[in-house]
Amino acid sequence: MTEIVARSIDPVEIRVASAAATREHMKGLRMAAICVVLLLINAFSQIDRILPFILAEKIKADLELTDTEMGLLTGLAFAVCYALLSLPLARAADRGSPRLVLVSCVLIWSVMTTLGGFAASFMFLALTRFGVAFGEAGAVPAGHALIVRKIGLERRGLAIGLFAMGIPLGTMVGFAAGGAIADVFGWRVVLMSAGAIGILIGLLTILVAGPTPPLQASASSGEPFLRTSLDLLSSPAFRWLFAGAVFLGFAGAPFYAFSIPFLIRTHGFTATEVGVSFGMLQGLMGIIGTLGGGRWFDHAVRSGTGKVLGPPAILFLIASATTTAALFAPTGWMAIALFVPGMLSFSFMLPWGFGAAHLIAGPGRQAQATSLVMIASGLAGPALGPLIVGIVSDAATAADIPNGLGLGLLIVPSASALAGIVYLITNRRIAAFLCRH
Repeated sequence: MTEIVARSIDPVEIRVASAAATREHMKGLRMAAICVVLLLINAFSQIDRILPFILAEKIKADLELTDTEMGLLTGLAFAVCYALLSLPLARAADRGSPRLVLVSCVLIWSVMTTLGGFAASFMFLALTRFGVAFGEAGAVPAGHALIVRKIGLERRGLAIGLFAMGIPLGTMVGFAAGGAIADVFGWRVVLMSAGAIGILIGLLTILVAGPTPPLQASASSGEPFLRTSLDLLSSPAFRWLFAGAVFLGFAGAPFYAFSIPFLIRTHGFTATEVGVSFGMLQGLMGIIGTLGGGRWFDHAVRSGTGKVLGPPAILFLIASATTTAALFAPTGWMAIALFVPGMLSFSFMLPWGFGAAHLIAGPGRQAQATSLVMIASGLAGPALGPLIVGIVSDAATAADIPNGLGLGLLIVPSASALAGIVYLITNRRIAAFLCRH
């Protein structure tokens, strides 16, 4: 399979990049240290991103916000910044110093998280969320670029796996600790503390990563990032993958933005109770999903069939049914249990989605492919999904319709079902693409 995609790239460019990268490879304790730092970076990126979800009810009450405004806070800021900044930041990390890009991103989002704790209005809080999104737009591409630059090929899969592990760990810590601390000290202390820790991690990255001089220029490095992106999107297989990621965004963003408020309002949980139960399950499903999904994806690639998206597609169809049932479950614990397949589906998809994108893109364009997949899942869905849920919830409440938030959240199983169907089609398209190349 590696030979299939490698033929689309100039071997001279591969040798130039490999030779330059090898000089910077870390081993032993230095490699372990950078893996730990990258894990912390991704974990706190996720923590800072999801804190408004667990803090939503307290923020809403303190600042007197509506569900529609909360939907804007949790979705629009990230969608706009991903659309405007993810691709150029990814290109900057590939062509320049990934350490500089990564550290800058960490410091920006951490400072803005801290400032969010001082917010006294919707507008100020919204501006801080734009700042958090600004930093996080470049974190994953820069982290991947740093791994490629600093860690040898024989250990690179492990490093990428540990980096991805930060997402479920950050989710678990953010939901559990964020809810517990907010109940005791308030939501402002949670944001200030998380931001301060992120600043320290950013400074630690400067020391651990070491200098990362730019790679020697290759023929493709001078291409504008928009041209490279359009080349990738010209492939039918990548376009179907892109479409599936769009539906994934419409499923995932509202799920994380409003599941906890739904459980608190509908079933009477406290922020601590739902943060610990929901957060621990989400973290566990995240670990199982990323590790199990990664190993399963490797097996699918080694099979040589080119069918590398079937299992996650089926899981999304199952999650669609269980999530629908959860929104109308008679008890809170039953609702949480029925949310579990949905939790698993989102983390399980990570290695499959990025891995499939890399197979289509081929060597030299993986970071760009990663960025495009992130934009697909992080643009329309996060911008419109939570907003739609908020509008439906507010309208149902005004009309005295019970379970208004649950009705709004029906967008989650609907989008999950569409994602599953699209990924089944993509599965065949990628197999055909790899056979031709």
